[in-house]
Amino acid sequence: MPIVRDELDPKISVWHFLAHTQRFWREKEGLSLTQCGQIMGLARSTVSNMEAGRRRPQDDQMKLLDEHYGTGVLFRVMLWFARMAHDPEWSKQLVKYEELAELIKIYHGQLIPLALQTDDYTWAYVRAGTPKNRDYEATLARRIARKQAFFKRGNDVEIWALLDESVLARAVGGAAVMKPQLEHLLELADTPNVSIRVVPFSAGAYPGSDGPLHIISFDGRDVAYAGAQNGGRMIETPGEVRELSVMFDRSGSKAASEDGSREIIWQHLERYS
Repeated sequence: MPIVRDELDPKISVWHFLAHTQRFWREKEGLSLTQCGQIMGLARSTVSNMEAGRRRPQDDQMKLLDEHYGTGVLFRVMLWFARMAHDPEWSKQLVKYEELAELIKIYHGQLIPLALQTDDYTWAYVRAGTPKNRDYEATLARRIARKQAFFKRGNDVEIWALLDESVLARAVGGAAVMKPQLEHLLELADTPNVSIRVVPFSAGAYPGSDGPLHIISFDGRDVAYAGAQNGGRMIETPGEVRELSVMFDRSGSKAASEDGSREIIWQHLERYS
């Protein structure tokens, strides 16, 4: 018997609406997953993952559906709206992309990025935050699991991190937390797949002060994540991703070299010696 999958709720997000519409039109036209895949040049499993919301389509694939179904630009416009709209499941999608990443560029002006945090530093920010369900232990476990996933793949993924010097100066959790955290940064800076550079106070104003940013590279393409209060936004439109990539590079032009950044970290570490 064929596997019958529950349809996604199209009211959850525009991404769910797009996946729901893909399945609706395929079944309306009496096409199997394999036949639909042949239209887009994809495997049956890929089409199934798209309709289940596990994989996101690309412009050329939606163009082929529009041409086959005679729907004008329906699928392409829906894809555009999905990319531009708020996605309540942004965090799940970010984790999926991080798991596929070959290179992750990270900037955060207010705290040390998660991938570079010690568990105690992570815990300090979990307690300082306000999880909706107040389940601090569960929140900590999720963040630690995500952090560990960065390094489980060894040298298969590179991390380029930009730090604002202010995050080194902020005494999160006091000396008992910050001293091991700064030592951890120096240890990571000596690993072959991690690059840490610090934007010093002397750099003055620079583009990165607009907010946290990730650029994630995998399968020959880039996506971006821009952070915000109570959430964030996954960005997949190539033009906007390029703009954010340029912003990361411009911020990086204000940073010290890797050796110079180690020296800045050492200077802050000496405060706790």
